[in-house]
Amino acid sequence: MNHAVVYTLKKFRILRNRKSKNILMVGRRTKNLPLLLNVEILDAGAEGKAVARVDGVVVFTSNAIPGDIVDIQVTKKREKYFEGKVIALKQPSPDRIEAFCKHFDLCGGCKWQYLSSDKQLFYKQKQVVDQLTRIGRVNIPLLHPIKGSERTTFYRNKLEFTFSNKRWLSEEEIQSGKEINDQDVLGFHIPGMFDKVMDIQECWLQPSPSNEIRNAVRSYALEHHLPFFDLRYRGGLLRTLTVRSNEKGEVMVIVVFYHNDQPAIEGLLNFIAETFPQIVSLLYVINEKGNDTITDQEVLVFKGEDHLVEEMEGLQFIVGAKSFYQTNSTQAYELYKITRSLAGLTGIEIVYDLYTGTGTIANFVARSAQKVVGIEYVPEAIEDAKKNSVANGITNTLFFAGDMKDILTEAFVAANGKPDVIITDPPRAGMDQKVIEVILSASPERIVYVSCNPATQARDLQLMQHQYAVKEVHPVDMFPHTHHVENVVLLEKIKLGNELI
Repeated sequence: MNHAVVYTLKKFRILRNRKSKNILMVGRRTKNLPLLLNVEILDAGAEGKAVARVDGVVVFTSNAIPGDIVDIQVTKKREKYFEGKVIALKQPSPDRIEAFCKHFDLCGGCKWQYLSSDKQLFYKQKQVVDQLTRIGRVNIPLLHPIKGSERTTFYRNKLEFTFSNKRWLSEEEIQSGKEINDQDVLGFHIPGMFDKVMDIQECWLQPSPSNEIRNAVRSYALEHHLPFFDLRYRGGLLRTLTVRSNEKGEVMVIVVFYHNDQPAIEGLLNFIAETFPQIVSLLYVINEKGNDTITDQEVLVFKGEDHLVEEMEGLQFIVGAKSFYQTNSTQAYELYKITRSLAGLTGIEIVYDLYTGTGTIANFVARSAQKVVGIEYVPEAIEDAKKNSVANGITNTLFFAGDMKDILTEAFVAANGKPDVIITDPPRAGMDQKVIEVILSASPERIVYVSCNPATQARDLQLMQHQYAVKEVHPVDMFPHTHHVENVVLLEKIKLGNELI
């Protein structure tokens, strides 16, 4: 590909690179960054980045897919690669399709809408293989085809929206020079900008009445002059709105306020309750601290229950305001079936379920095991896990709350029994090295590693490869139209002759 490399300055001198036919326009101030013209996107990399190569230098960008010909403005120059943003699409890829969401260009939530579903699955599986083999040096003896999602829109059961009194302004609005008065918004953060929120009118991620609730709440707040939150300077009343739903169509709504203005709070919550009878759990939080997390805050019930109930194979799962539950319920069922199958349970095994959340996997596999021990950081989630066991008549589970590296010790293993199988489903950061050391010391016959980040999964697998061999890899698409992919790996203890290591 014959690229052109241009440095964007009013005054420049032209040099010809002796090693290529590319024209370099080099400014007097060499710190200025180049504009790369007519660049072909070659691949889709980690974190959804598009990958190109110009004169031997790797260039990472976004908002492009393999096959696109684009102009890229370099924003960062590193020793071995560039980062940049696409400023013009010169020729679309044959695989490019029309994005269906009107917020697509700026929202950043579904970056792969312009890529067909089969190509999304292709690049997600490729990402898993690349990261396991490149980062973890993992040999993959059996790779299952990625499990696609039956639903590709309206598949999420939870969304969180942010109130802001400083909305994201378009380039046209900024250039107009006009005073912008309608600044209050309810929507999603612009990627990479904590204090800029884009107003969302229609989102394709969560089924009805998610859009209707958000838009009605915004309208009510504007009509009644309720102060939207100032993300930078901390002020206002309305902070966040979370909508959760289950497969039965029941809805939980959580409204977070910055201070306790009871007349305003009761007015808004009464409006929500009267307008949306589907809401079976209407909750609120007064959060006066600097960040938006509510794990350390009291959740107050305004109307209905303090939880929703999801169901799998006749099992009832309680999901509270602070509970982690897979946000794609139907794909979660597929994920858990794969996990249970790879665990190879016969009814006599002691199973440890690490990062158990509300005990979904633990309770899902309990009927196939002798005992299941679940560990999770969030105490409220562990309480839900215990309730889930009681509600389902499951008596062979034990749950513990606390930091994984502090709870999972050799003494803990001695007290609760040596695990035959460990199932681990850590957060994106992967497992702490101390946790891996205890797992290796516990020496289960099989480990089923469920991950939402194949890169950290690959790192952890490499730390275990002297004792465990990867046997099967099974990617699952939990989040259509995004680059995210869930991956399940089965590891088995390496045998030395007829003995296990």
